[in-house]
Amino acid sequence: MLSPIARAALLAFAGLPQLAHAQAADSSSAPSHAVAPIAPAATSAINAPSPASTAIADSSPAVLSPVVVTAERGPQALADTIPQTSLFDQQDIADTTATDLPGLLQLAPGAQISRTGGPGSTASLYLRGASSTQSLVLIDGVRVDSVSLGAAQIAQIPLDQVDHVEVVNGNVSALYGSGAIGGVVQVFTKDGGDHPPRFNFSVGYGSYHTQTQQVGANGALDKDGRTTFNISLARSKDDGFSALNPQQAPNANPNANGYLNESISASLRHKFTDKWDAGVRYLQSNGNNSYDNAYGEPTDLNNLYTKVRQLSAFANGKLTDWWTTHFIVAQGDDRSVSNTNGLYNGRFDTDNRQYTWQNDFALAAQQKLQVGYEHLDQSLESDTFAAPTRHVDSGFAGYTARFGRNQIQANVRRDQYSDFGGANSYYLGYGFDITSRWKLSASYSDSFRAPSFDDLYYPVSGNPSIQPERSHSIEAALQYASNALGVMRLSAFQTRYSNLIDYEQVTPGIYLAENVGHAKVQGLEGSWSGHVGKTDVRASVTLQNPVDLDNDTDLVRRARRFASLTVNRSIAGWRVGGEWIVSGPREDSSGKLGGYGVVNLAARYNVTKAWYVAAQIQNLFNKDYETAYSYNSPRRGAYVTVGWQQQ
Repeated sequence: MLSPIARAALLAFAGLPQLAHAQAADSSSAPSHAVAPIAPAATSAINAPSPASTAIADSSPAVLSPVVVTAERGPQALADTIPQTSLFDQQDIADTTATDLPGLLQLAPGAQISRTGGPGSTASLYLRGASSTQSLVLIDGVRVDSVSLGAAQIAQIPLDQVDHVEVVNGNVSALYGSGAIGGVVQVFTKDGGDHPPRFNFSVGYGSYHTQTQQVGANGALDKDGRTTFNISLARSKDDGFSALNPQQAPNANPNANGYLNESISASLRHKFTDKWDAGVRYLQSNGNNSYDNAYGEPTDLNNLYTKVRQLSAFANGKLTDWWTTHFIVAQGDDRSVSNTNGLYNGRFDTDNRQYTWQNDFALAAQQKLQVGYEHLDQSLESDTFAAPTRHVDSGFAGYTARFGRNQIQANVRRDQYSDFGGANSYYLGYGFDITSRWKLSASYSDSFRAPSFDDLYYPVSGNPSIQPERSHSIEAALQYASNALGVMRLSAFQTRYSNLIDYEQVTPGIYLAENVGHAKVQGLEGSWSGHVGKTDVRASVTLQNPVDLDNDTDLVRRARRFASLTVNRSIAGWRVGGEWIVSGPREDSSGKLGGYGVVNLAARYNVTKAWYVAAQIQNLFNKDYETAYSYNSPRRGAYVTVGWQQQ
């Protein structure tokens, strides 16, 4: 069972402003214990097709832009979104050197990642300065945050099971409810296609004795393509390296910390008529992560076993020419068991049952009304503490319209919780087309983060009377979009946090959750997703001022300056590219983190139409750097993959 010191350190790792000063002395390396799929978000997003090029209304020449669904819970061209939105499609995922979701997200505008070691170790997302509990992660529209800690276990989401990822920056609780303060990350698993069944597989080997295997099949089960399927199985294993630096954590075991992940995703969809379709989706990821404990014995062997499982059924129907409806029913489970030296150490099991009904009404040309209802049941079983089942009833409405050069998006939402009461949120955005390529936009929004079960019920520190954290955001942006260069955007934003849940010391060594924290994040965010000639480019840079107002200090693990650049090009049968990830210095609860710059290279060669070989070099210049104080990061590594795709 986790000790109070270890438990406090887990909360500190989430990057909460209050824990940076209230519990700065605690820095155990144990990973977060419970992350489970919970509520669905956008049913229209769940059943959206893979991104495709769609023409935006424009004068000559037309601007082509992929379709995204997360920014307004329905399909729209990427260049039409009012909130800052990024898309990583199948080509982007194939180009990156990343193997899991955190590795991909560090290339998104405004996103920073902290890890407690190598693959499988606890990873936290800081989006526009928000903590890991204040940015929402969805898989096919379904929540995957822990009901206990309230943060998503993003390190357990392998890219082998992912079709594409959308990232919306900024405060959008009015669309998705609790936690969408820094933004929303929506992961879409692989779907079938309208073609005969095709098979694929790949095997890989690399540094740290990394071994990977993947096999899959997808296509149509009938000649008319009305029934499509996908199934993908993947396995990854590595011997790893010592997660903790022994000079900073002398009590940690200096042995290498390896990781094993086995995952499967599957989908089945049937189109009954031109107006109705339905299907099911399944995702399961099993992990076995070896981790270090700074407060243990140098001979301790610690393991965390996790199972994240999600099963959902959906249906979409066009009731009239102006009314479309979407249904989803989902069950999400998270199983987490830890042990030390082979002895049972505790468990945190989360169950979630969710139901969503969304209706889209076409009021007139380029005007849409959206009305929906969500119900969520959350329960936790643990031998550490007990908590009552949480019931959440949510109603939401949205209006989007375009009048000539003017674009409007307005959303409101009410979430009623059984354990602490209700919370309202809203979003109001406006866009103006200066020319066919240039656009100005602005938004004002209000958001919240519901207390986690730890905040409410954890022994000694939990407080059942605390209320949700609140935030208010404003944003203004200038965007350029064209066929020649893609989509460029410069955004200025400010988010003020109030009612933050802070752990106040009541007696020596005893802390109690209270709503007393305040913070502010101001910044400039630039992004570019496009190309120069035949070279694909993705770039982002963020300048921000993330301040804990109660102590006039920087929020932990948030750099004031960070950037990323990816460049890829196809040459004959080759695809070559590289990544450059840069971060300035950051404060941490136990010390200061230095700045760093990491370069990764990748190449792929199509031997035939079916066979390919790919190679990567990660951390080309062998940089020694930390994203969390005292935790090591991977040094230079080389990896090779051989794969086959049926044509």
